[in-house]
This record gives sequence, structure tokens and C-alpha cells, in this order.
Amino acid sequence: MGRDTKGQDKIVRSDEHNSRGIELADRGWLDEAIKEFKKAIDLDPTSAHAHDNLATVYSEKKLYAQALEEYLTALKLEPDSPTAHYNLACFLATHAHDMAIEQYKDAIELDPQDPLARHELAAMLMDEGDYRGAIALLNEVVRLEPENYEGWLDLGISYAQKGFYQEAERCYVKARELNPDDVLLNYNVAALYSLWDRRADALTALRKALEKEPAKVRSWLAADPMFDGLKGAPEFEQLVSAK
Repeated sequence: MGRDTKGQDKIVRSDEHNSRGIELADRGWLDEAIKEFKKAIDLDPTSAHAHDNLATVYSEKKLYAQALEEYLTALKLEPDSPTAHYNLACFLATHAHDMAIEQYKDAIELDPQDPLARHELAAMLMDEGDYRGAIALLNEVVRLEPENYEGWLDLGISYAQKGFYQEAERCYVKARELNPDDVLLNYNVAALYSLWDRRADALTALRKALEKEPAKVRSWLAADPMFDGLKGAPEFEQLVSAK
């Protein structure tokens, strides 16, 4: 059975609002565009392109959760549409990282005493090179969980990257109390002392790391600029080449 006249009229008006929304979005009037796309959806909830357009505007406004919901709705309405799959893929490729940060921040706001979200957000900031932001989060992590080995380790790494060597050493001392033989700890302690021009301490820590996982540590050293001050020194070359 075909759609009745009233139903067809709703579809026509929905398309008009959708077209108007596209015009407004092109002009940068995003809030007005959202209103038009919502009107289009109210008139025709099965309009996949209206959901997709609304998702695009939400994405531009950095409302990532809402954007994802609309992209998924468009895909649900047209599961065989290559465009729907493509648009969702583009969104995820571009904004999944930002969306994760947004969700971690929401989790922290909702539960300020939970260190897990802080630590995960700090790890993402470290990956971006935002060590200052990571330090603020990780200080809270170790305050909430003083026995959190990875928290102390990451805090030490972040301090070292910002040039706060004494603070980094303090954190590594705390981490060593919890897990003294960990290869990552000893490798990063060696890197700290290399940057700090404390050659003997760097070689001692590096020896411990090499004893634990020699192949992995040598692969790290090959491309690690933090050890440039040691490379070429006879004692360093002898240590890393020893079998």
C-alpha cells in the first residue's frame, strides 16, 4: 500500500526543512540548522539524510555523543547505504579521540573520587604531548591511590618530559618501592639520568632493564633521543652490545 496524501505532504515538508538546514549550515548558522534538521526528522523520522546532516552539524559543534547517535540512526535506517557507512567511518577516524577525551572528562565530573578515568585521560594527553595536563591529572591519581604503580611511573615520565628531573626522580622512587624490577621503570629511570647527565646512574638503571628484556630494550634504544648523550660512549656501547 502506498503512502497517503497526508504522509506524502509530511515527506515534502521534511525535505524542505532539510534543505533549509543545509543552507543554514553552509552559512555557519549551526544552531538554526539544527532546528531545521530536527523539524525534518519530526515530520519524517525515517529520513536518514536528515539524521546524517544533523550528525554533521553536531560534530562541527563538538557535540560528539549526539553526533554519533545520529550517524548510527542514519545507518540503522539505511544499513545498505555506502554513504552512511562512509560518513560514520569519517566521523570515527576524525573525532573518536576527541570524543574519548570528552567522555573521560564527563566521567571525572560525575565521579571525582574515581582515579581510573583520570589515569586514562592522562595517558591520552601524554600521547598528544600534553605532559602538563597529564601531570595535573596524575597527581590526583596518586593522591587517590598511593599504591598505584603505573600512576607513579607515568607521573615520573611526564615530569621528565617537562624537564622537572627532581620531581621525576621522586616519582620513580615511589614506583620502585612498588615494583622495583619492572623493565619500563628501569628503562625510564635510565632515560631520566641520561637527560640529567648522570651517566653512572643511567648505566646502572639501563643494565637492570637489559637484564630483564634485552631484545625489547635494545629496540627501544635504537630510536630513543633521550639517550643521545650516552650514545657513542664506550661504556654505553659495550653495555648495549653485550650478549
